[in-house]
Amino acid sequence: MSQRKLPDGGAVSRRPYLLRAMHEWISDSGHTPHVIVDALRAGVEVPSAYIKDGKIVLNLSMTATQRLQLKNDGIEFDARFAGVAHHVRVPMAAVLGVYARETGEGMIFSESESEPTPPSSPDGPQTTPTEPKRAKLTVVK
Repeated sequence: MSQRKLPDGGAVSRRPYLLRAMHEWISDSGHTPHVIVDALRAGVEVPSAYIKDGKIVLNLSMTATQRLQLKNDGIEFDARFAGVAHHVRVPMAAVLGVYARETGEGMIFSESESEPTPPSSPDGPQTTPTEPKRAKLTVVK
């Protein structure tokens, strides 16, 4: 199966699709979806008073947000922080993870979504196989 490409030649990111799926699953389970955001990334617009160690945790429940949009390029919503209304914007690349507040179940996103480059061997760089490798799944109990 070929991967769809963006007009600039890059691959379509899985992050927004996984984020929307996890948000829906967490909400449907009766829990509160939260995201962890790298608040120091370019384009992040959040109340600075709530940033701790360069990160901020945002409640994405329907009761905590107004006009929530989980778009391919980022998250946008209006919310109140200590009674003060703020417009929040988070580029998708700044989203580090999503989880349910009550259970901690969720997903952490990798820094880079590109495939890792194969390590070089002492005999020189390894060649890339012509067929893509199959995904390897690990059962986590």
